[in-house]
Amino acid sequence: MRVIEKSTSEKESVRIELQYLPSLEYFCCLLKQDEIWLETEEVYQKQTYRNRCKVLTANKIDILTVPVKKYSHGTLSKDIEIDYDQNWKRRHWGCFQSAYGKSPYYEYYAPELRAIYDKEYQFLVDLNYELLTFCLRLVGLKKEVRYKMSGSEIASKPAKDFISTINNKKSTNNYKFYRSVPYYQTFGNDFVENLSIIDLLFNMGPESRGILISSSKAEELL
Repeated sequence: MRVIEKSTSEKESVRIELQYLPSLEYFCCLLKQDEIWLETEEVYQKQTYRNRCKVLTANKIDILTVPVKKYSHGTLSKDIEIDYDQNWKRRHWGCFQSAYGKSPYYEYYAPELRAIYDKEYQFLVDLNYELLTFCLRLVGLKKEVRYKMSGSEIASKPAKDFISTINNKKSTNNYKFYRSVPYYQTFGNDFVENLSIIDLLFNMGPESRGILISSSKAEELL
């Protein structure tokens, strides 16, 4: 079968913020896109997925938060600095070990993920970018990712604007890009939907991409 490449004008592009180990809905949003424009010059919004994610532990859903230094109102995301006065890396990694240490694919993916956490990124967007790149590769999503583009450069492109569309403020079952498709999870008898991509990767490994496709509301367009 001959593959017909899309022209530049036909490419699907999305403008979206960087999030910390994003949810399945975030990756379902990226599935259909040819180009991903990572907006770093948006005004930072606190208490969002920009610096937090959800994972499943033995007792509960745990929310992991990357602490940031104090900033003034209107500060852009690219200027948000990580606060290392708090020992958040130890907490996050300890949570990964206890939550996923016995998961089928933990031993395969953990070393490379740990190498990212062993670094000390000054800015939150740099940490989020490295984690996103790692996760995109593991789920087999080969996308053209553009990073640190200025607002004017992005605005000149025909990209759909999904800034803050995927957030932790809305109620469940009100997803724009995601529908719940159960998969194996280490803990509990009841499936917990739309956790961090790390939950899917550690539990399902190479099958993760297929789960995302099944979970995408745009599945028929892929």
